Amino acid sequence: MVNLTRIYTKTGDDGTTSLGDMSRTSKNDPRLEAYATVDEANSTIGVVLSTDGLTEDVRALLIRIQNDLFDVGADLCTPVVDAPAFEPLRVLESQITYLEERIDHYNANLESLRSFVLPSGTASAAHLHVARTVVRRAERCTWAAIHAFGGGVNPLTAKYLNRCSDLLFVLARFANKEIGDQLWVPGANR
Repeated sequence: MVNLTRIYTKTGDDGTTSLGDMSRTSKNDPRLEAYATVDEANSTIGVVLSTDGLTEDVRALLIRIQNDLFDVGADLCTPVVDAPAFEPLRVLESQITYLEERIDHYNANLESLRSFVLPSGTASAAHLHVARTVVRRAERCTWAAIHAFGGGVNPLTAKYLNRCSDLLFVLARFANKEIGDQLWVPGANR
């Protein structure tokens, strides 16, 4: 369990930070970029939760995702090694499967798409679209870390983020269900 007794430590003032295994690395490390962007994504979901108009089941789902995103960050900041001294927290396939089930559940009640969706609509939907794009960026950062460190980063973290972004897209459409999606009209202003 995390025990935060001090908020500032000054240990990062030299441009380095501790990873989950207590090793030090540069603040430019791709793993740090990945889990910092996951943290940003989590904060954007917090903004979504501050809006009105979410159903209680969507609100509970978003809180569950926020918790999972902390798991993703913990996984990303702890290098994958053989025989670790302590069993690290890792993202599991079951977390990804759960997101897929939720995507299917919410998407089943939506109209089929005929074009790309413009990120707009209700405040909840618009913020969900922002969260979706930040999660997608976190996924790209995670892939950069995976490519930089090979087997030292759990690829399920990227897979989770990919599905999370898909789910946020579907939830944005669900939040707009009453008013409908604004669709892209290719070349409309030529």
